[in-house]
Amino acid sequence: MTLPQGELALLDTDLARRLLASALPARLGYLAVDGSPRVTPIWFHWTGNDLVMATFVPSPKVSALERHPTVAVSIDTATFPPEVLQLRGDVEVVVVDGPVEEYAAAAHRYLGDVEAAHYLDDLRSRRPRMARIALAPAWVGTLDFQDRLPAALGGVTG
Repeated sequence: MTLPQGELALLDTDLARRLLASALPARLGYLAVDGSPRVTPIWFHWTGNDLVMATFVPSPKVSALERHPTVAVSIDTATFPPEVLQLRGDVEVVVVDGPVEEYAAAAHRYLGDVEAAHYLDDLRSRRPRMARIALAPAWVGTLDFQDRLPAALGGVTG
């Protein structure tokens, strides 16, 4: 039986696990302070419970997310047929001094260990203020355009 879109159990599928472990950027959709929609690529790290992203303060998205914490995130491939993991929910934003722990973990995945070590050493020497953006998904959707199609193509709804 196919799990319906929205079910958190979709996080346990092979597709979701593969995308959450990938070096693909997430696409974070949120509302800016002025209420207009924004989408931005962003590194992420999956903790097993939260999708953690980070940005440097004073990025405009920090105040936007504090004001409007509801977000949508997509992690998707550029191959055909595409594979897509979509997450929705509210984020918690916490400002910290220095690199966010999960940002450092993401750097290793995205850059490789050697490049990440150099990048993080340089970053730590600057002691930037960063915002930890944590999403505990409230809604999960997957598409693979083989077994799970969008509703418009006769697939599962959501």
